[in-house]
Amino acid sequence: MSVPAWRAEPYRDALLAGRGPLFLRRDDGWLLPLEVERWCAPPDSADTTVLARCRGTVLDVGCGPGRLVVALAELGRVALGLDVSREAVARTEREGGAALCRSVFDPLPGGGRWDTVLLMDGNIGIGGDPAALLARIAELTGPSGMLIVEVAEQDLDERVEVRVGDGRGALGESFPWARIGDRALLRYAGATGWTAGDHWRTAGRRFRQLHHG
Repeated sequence: MSVPAWRAEPYRDALLAGRGPLFLRRDDGWLLPLEVERWCAPPDSADTTVLARCRGTVLDVGCGPGRLVVALAELGRVALGLDVSREAVARTEREGGAALCRSVFDPLPGGGRWDTVLLMDGNIGIGGDPAALLARIAELTGPSGMLIVEVAEQDLDERVEVRVGDGRGALGESFPWARIGDRALLRYAGATGWTAGDHWRTAGRRFRQLHHG
């Protein structure tokens, strides 16, 4: 499974500029704003709470322009970002982080040995199937691996077909996405071998730790 639509020009152009506007757009016109400026900035106070919980080797799935990977590298940690956008990977590397241009569902280095995996910025939605994504990440983590997921503030469990758009008419290809809140995450986690850990809210964002094994 891959998500080639994130290679679309609106996403690439926004990363090159370091700013939006950028949206996920449904065919019915519904728009979800994407926080490109925050992604391209240094880690904020909410990100810092995530970085403080990372342990061992860290895999950031859907790393975007790599703010967390770069911050971990600056702390002397072993961290790798994954993103299907070549520009996202290039920007991460320019800033001093390590990244691969691959989907999480592709063959990856370190399979079964990652200590911490991150799904930030709504990336639990990758592939439109949270259960499949959680099962895949379970394959990548070690026996006592940990996953940190950023979930929606609302109690959601929805599947959508979306396109990346700039709000001015440029659109990428349609692809499946998911949006889930904490309750739905725990349901999928329990079905895929994960157990619930810490849960916290900060700066308008919501996070959940999960433990494997």
